[in-house]
Amino acid sequence: MLRVGVMVSGGGTNLQAILDAIDEGRVTNAEVSVVISNNPGAYALERARKHGIPAISISPKQFSDREAFHKALLDKVREYHLDLIVLAGFLVTIPPEMIREYPNKIINVHPSLIPSFCGVGYYGLKVHEAALARGVKVTGATVHIVDEGVDSGPILLQKAVEVKEGDTPEILQRRVMEEAEWKILPEAIHQIANGRLGKGERSSS
Repeated sequence: MLRVGVMVSGGGTNLQAILDAIDEGRVTNAEVSVVISNNPGAYALERARKHGIPAISISPKQFSDREAFHKALLDKVREYHLDLIVLAGFLVTIPPEMIREYPNKIINVHPSLIPSFCGVGYYGLKVHEAALARGVKVTGATVHIVDEGVDSGPILLQKAVEVKEGDTPEILQRRVMEEAEWKILPEAIHQIANGRLGKGERSSS
């Protein structure tokens, strides 16, 4: 059984998609062992509690400096003996020490078709604002392995989403979540848990 830790900063819609997929049997051989947020008010923590999953808040504001925060975060992650760490809207930079300790065991979902609209400064609505400003006809989402760069690790899964006339960043964000993120993030976990997906193996749907 793959022990999964999910790290999230906000409402946790991607977390909910994972939990639903596990409940419905679309993700097998995996369980969410802990949910960690840097935001004590994140609704994602409540979603975890409703599922009987440990819900942990570790905020940089609790510590004197970023180094102390990183140490506490890594120490907490170690407690749960995780096989996979999933960044599902986690808006804090993962410390290099964690990436080195969990090589190829940290994945992220990004709301674009990498290498488009990714890297430093591209997060949340900013990604969709950039896509609309560029006038692309197709966008989407990507699940990739986390390395020490920004959105630069090997791509695991991608799914395309149509950009429609009249889209606002908010409307496009919702469509990308519903049609891509909520599908390929659980699928990536399922494939990893069942030995079908690993470093550098690419797939699209």
